[in-house]
Amino acid sequence: MSNGNRHFVSPEPFNPQQIEALTAEQEKYFLASQWKMMWWRLKRHRLAVASGIVLAVMYFSVLITEFLAPYELSARNEDFLHAPPQVIHFFHEGDFVGPFVYGLDQTLNLETLQREYSVNRDEVQPLRFFCSGDPYRFWGMVEADFHLVCPAENGTFFLLGTDRLGHDMWSRILYGARISLTVGLIGITLSFILGIVIGGLAGYFGGWVDNLVQRVIEILRSLPELPLWMALSAALPASWSPVLVYFGITLILALVDWPGLARAVRSKLLALREEDFATAATLMGAKPSRVIGRHLLPNFMSHLIASATLSIPTMILAETALSFLGLGLRPPITSWGVLLIEAQNIEAVVLFPWLMTPMVPVIIVVLAFNFLGDGLRDAADPYK
Repeated sequence: MSNGNRHFVSPEPFNPQQIEALTAEQEKYFLASQWKMMWWRLKRHRLAVASGIVLAVMYFSVLITEFLAPYELSARNEDFLHAPPQVIHFFHEGDFVGPFVYGLDQTLNLETLQREYSVNRDEVQPLRFFCSGDPYRFWGMVEADFHLVCPAENGTFFLLGTDRLGHDMWSRILYGARISLTVGLIGITLSFILGIVIGGLAGYFGGWVDNLVQRVIEILRSLPELPLWMALSAALPASWSPVLVYFGITLILALVDWPGLARAVRSKLLALREEDFATAATLMGAKPSRVIGRHLLPNFMSHLIASATLSIPTMILAETALSFLGLGLRPPITSWGVLLIEAQNIEAVVLFPWLMTPMVPVIIVVLAFNFLGDGLRDAADPYK
């Protein structure tokens, strides 16, 4: 044997006690599951964690909208049409009063025929907390009138002003969140199911199944999304109830969004189906559905979750755009897109800029989902 190929082996018998034991920290890391390691990496992404907290708070508010809103959804203030936002104060003439707003005085401008509002600093209206206010039906089932915050007796509290009918904008934005936020979740759930099933079949079986799925995906992705959404939304019968329109829009968004996810699933399964563990499961008699669902999908489920998180804001924006154009949800359903219909008139936006405030939660949610999706994608990357 040449010197370059020598192998040095210790002649001493093997002694397991001589192996250096793992520390508790090393053992915790080496024995951690994929999901636990993904969670550790996600926690280091501060922006993603902060975005997740913001989204959690917003989705939790959906559960108690009636309690959080100062006014009931359909409550009108006929004497305060297009009233400006009222600023919350704590001090009046140097004395601490607590949270309060000043009253509003209005006059009619005979030249422009517009209502003009002015702040009456002599009228202090303390806000009430955990109080009785407008009656409502909690989730349409339980009669109640308990609110987090209420205006003073015979007073007003318009945090973001009112619209042309005297509806409180802040209350309607809170109610609209219930629709706009759940459209994305329900839509991505349907899209997730379609993408996994269709992409899984194409990637596992290949052949003519794969060719058929790929041609369908190419046709759908070649169509411009916005005109396709508009065409499908316009096809919904005008006689449908608001609930049916809501589920119809959700189904349309899911049907248009699934090809991207299906293609990702298909490419992953094409690579994984030839692995030894998949071949062993097939030789042991496992059905294709079990091989796909039990052995293949879990290997890249974290990537699918990250992709789904990035798709939710697309659906929220799509619903907002369709409703803004009058082709999506329609009153009496209230969503952020429906509220923005008021802002179609540029003259109204110039005179009453608070009508644009429904844009703010849309921007916050879209940015939060994008930041969270980036964090999840980085955390799911096995090479990081």
